[in-house]
Amino acid sequence: MYEESELSYFKSGLAVGIGLGLLSGVASTIWYHRKKTLSADEVLHQIKESFLKEGSIEGSWISFEKEPTRKFAIHSKAYRGGISRIEDGEVVYYEFLADAYTGTVLDITRKKSEFA
Repeated sequence: MYEESELSYFKSGLAVGIGLGLLSGVASTIWYHRKKTLSADEVLHQIKESFLKEGSIEGSWISFEKEPTRKFAIHSKAYRGGISRIEDGEVVYYEFLADAYTGTVLDITRKKSEFA
């Protein structure tokens, strides 16, 4: 009888330990994926794919440093970059600010070449 109760305590303790381990593993995985940022190359690739749908690209660049950014009450980290292309015979430059977590373009400005 004494051995059965000891075995019962062991089984219940083991079940609790496995449950807590599983729960903490899931929670830490979710936390990691929320805090993980995309690489600068991944963000530039996403933006270049969008631009390529409308035409060819002459050049592109991105800063590998994440800069803190704030849009109203939203705080995040972002990459700054640019793309150049020829439109109507003129070189046009686009500078963008993209969210480091999702790759979403937060701001984009269009500038015509000063040399043309």
